[in-house]
Amino acid sequence: MSSIKDQTKQRSAVLQGTLDMLILRTLLYGPAHGHHIGKHIQQTTNDFLQMQHGSLYPALHRLERRGWVTSKWETAPDRNREFKYYRLTEKGRKQLQVEESQWKQMMEAVARVMWPTSEES
Repeated sequence: MSSIKDQTKQRSAVLQGTLDMLILRTLLYGPAHGHHIGKHIQQTTNDFLQMQHGSLYPALHRLERRGWVTSKWETAPDRNREFKYYRLTEKGRKQLQVEESQWKQMMEAVARVMWPTSEES
């Protein structure tokens, strides 16, 4: 049986992986700055997921270190100030496919436990 520390670490990795996947998916639509990415995830989930700066920006930096996103300071089209825009790389697109596949497998596995079919009960 795994310790509470191991379970916490595993849970943290799942949540971190989920956030990474949501960010990569958001960037499929095109370059965006951090605030826009957070707002998109929040609005798309009907405010269920609230993106806190303390989670979002470390995740963006982690994705950048892994080569899944790149960033560049640019002036926003509708504003007179610069924002750091993030773009999905080809490596990030491939990783998103891996993340989506793993997510689907996990959802299917959880669904089998939660709502077993008559053959599985």
